[in-house]
Amino acid sequence: MSIAFTFPGQGSQAVGMGRDLADAFPEARDVFQEVDDALEQKLSRIMWEGPEDELTLTANAQPALMAVSIAAMRVMEKGGLSLKDKVSYVAGHSLGEYSALCAAGTFSLADTARLLRIRGNAMQAAVPVGEGAMAAIIGLEAADVEAVCSAADKEGVCQIANDNGGGQLVISGAKSAVEEAAKLASEKGAKRAIMLPVSAPFHSALMQPAAEAMREALADVRKHAPAVPVVANVTVSPLSDPEEIAERLVEQVTGRVRWRETVGWFGDNGVETLYEIGSGKVLSGLARRINRDLAAVPVNTPADIEAAMAALG
Repeated sequence: MSIAFTFPGQGSQAVGMGRDLADAFPEARDVFQEVDDALEQKLSRIMWEGPEDELTLTANAQPALMAVSIAAMRVMEKGGLSLKDKVSYVAGHSLGEYSALCAAGTFSLADTARLLRIRGNAMQAAVPVGEGAMAAIIGLEAADVEAVCSAADKEGVCQIANDNGGGQLVISGAKSAVEEAAKLASEKGAKRAIMLPVSAPFHSALMQPAAEAMREALADVRKHAPAVPVVANVTVSPLSDPEEIAERLVEQVTGRVRWRETVGWFGDNGVETLYEIGSGKVLSGLARRINRDLAAVPVNTPADIEAAMAALG
């Protein structure tokens, strides 16, 4: 049975996340302390106590979600898990790709935390607040959403940011263009077209300044070949070369998160079970809608870890 580990992205954060792991396992506490030290900030206190609006800030949510994922991984590794022996591939949704790479040993934990802080700040700073927007389009195929984005781009940049599967796509770009595309999507038969409460137009061409910031940051960090291949968001292909991985992470800032295709790729390449390592159950729910033949298992509590370890042998 082939297994892949997946790692959640922004939107899976919640106040209190990871607290039960820290309470139960010293290796989880060590992860949260190392992230706090790397960022010179008591991020763990924000994660466990809030306030929610502070945790939701992109610069906090990104390293926080990674920390919970790696805490769960370290607990499993302490229990005897060998990623290389048990898992065929890793992948992550947007920032989760960094979590996947940290889990696979491409980046150290401290470097991953710092990279995600840089990424969050750069994405926030790339576009003045109020000039960009994102919207979720529910119930249209990707080709139809491509068409409404093209029709709206006379208003400015408008493109698909996330193809999450299950008829759920997210578009991103200039505020007026995204609003026009959302209106056109409703006219085209979308079940819902919802403007999202986000602070920047992530995964759009407007993020180019953030992409350049990440190019610089990734050039300066030590990189290793991952223990198992990472299936990249922007290419839906398994990568092991550290320099190519870094290049794809730069492209990912402005490019599409092709999650529907990623889950499809897993099914086409012998993966039977996806474990979602970290906060929430978003990716597990998406996987079940994309491919009902795949087992999708969230792992974020001590009980989840115990069950996963038993299943993984």
